[in-house]
Amino acid sequence: MFFGGIHALDYLLKGIAYLGLSLNEASERQFQIYLKELDYWNRYVNLTSVTRPNEVEKIHFLDSISVAIGIPEFLRGGCDLVDVGSGAGFPGLPLKINFPEISVTLVESVIKKTAFLNHIVNVLNLRDVNVLADRAEVIGKHPSFRHQFDVAVSRAVGSLRVLAELVLPFCRVGGIAILSKKGNIAQEVREAKHAFEIMGGEVTSLTPIPETVLSGQRCLVILRKIHPTPDGYPRRPGIPAKRPL
Repeated sequence: MFFGGIHALDYLLKGIAYLGLSLNEASERQFQIYLKELDYWNRYVNLTSVTRPNEVEKIHFLDSISVAIGIPEFLRGGCDLVDVGSGAGFPGLPLKINFPEISVTLVESVIKKTAFLNHIVNVLNLRDVNVLADRAEVIGKHPSFRHQFDVAVSRAVGSLRVLAELVLPFCRVGGIAILSKKGNIAQEVREAKHAFEIMGGEVTSLTPIPETVLSGQRCLVILRKIHPTPDGYPRRPGIPAKRPL
């Protein structure tokens, strides 16, 4: 395995370097604070089942930053990004820390998690970060957020057929959606093709994350928004998961 060492952020820093990225001193400090605050809050609020520091670095921080592989370099210097189903801030906040010029909107329906998100955004003194406490099905129909984002990301919140309906409505035409998945997803991608088309998207790339960085057949499903999402979508809360397209 690529990783080794025991000192703070060693796993994260080595993985980021392998991806061809880097962290400045201020960003390293922000990740250290993030790690500490996540550990403290997780004692009282169920934010994540992953609690060991080195596992948080890999499974949450590094996995989140690996999404940058799918973001064109010119957008890393400044774009509007939405993270759908953000949980404890993944992947949106690690991307914001690594690329501070982007504007990030975090969509999370669990109030205890949005309380943490607001807290960590303030503690890290992050600018241009908006936390929305509601379901993606609701926010995705709001004129202020529908078809407004250059990049939409989501990680581990459902099947591709479900994610298509929850994520693509946020993308502007010409924008991209990046969906993080694990395992052999070829069949899942085929099954989701119709849902992608209905929502206005098409698959442009299936980009694997190098196993030397993260194991488990991690892959980014990258979609381009080619036409607006029809007015009837997303359907009302809960329906996308109960009756996937």
